Amino acid sequence: MKFIPSLFALATVIVCQPRVFAFEPAETIKVNTILKTETSWDGQPLTYPEGQAEITGMIIELAPGAETGWHSHPVPSFGVLMEGELEVTLLDGQKKLIKAGEAIAEVVNTVHNGRNVGDSPVKILVFYAGATDLPITVREQNN
Repeated sequence: MKFIPSLFALATVIVCQPRVFAFEPAETIKVNTILKTETSWDGQPLTYPEGQAEITGMIIELAPGAETGWHSHPVPSFGVLMEGELEVTLLDGQKKLIKAGEAIAEVVNTVHNGRNVGDSPVKILVFYAGATDLPITVREQNN
């Protein structure tokens, strides 16, 4: 019966060990936080939709001079511009220029248009924090 107390002691030691997180900086691990925010780039607070969580990741490419067209996102989205320069314009005329390497929290429920203002393609990696059966992008018909 000495086996059970020994097993319990071993389990206690294992469970009570300090936790090591895979993304903590260390000699062999470099961590660079590129975005940590509670608001989108226009200053509005971020909130998540209700329902079954669904994350969508995309790489979106725009040719020089191309535009996304006026649209909005009913869910939070976060991206990193991997290549090029992208100008995002809101209906009120407010603009945001995003350059390669920059991270951004996109506007939510706000109509906007993205335009490649450079001479080379724009490539952006975007993640949408949505919900099942909820669109991640809504096209505007009047613009």
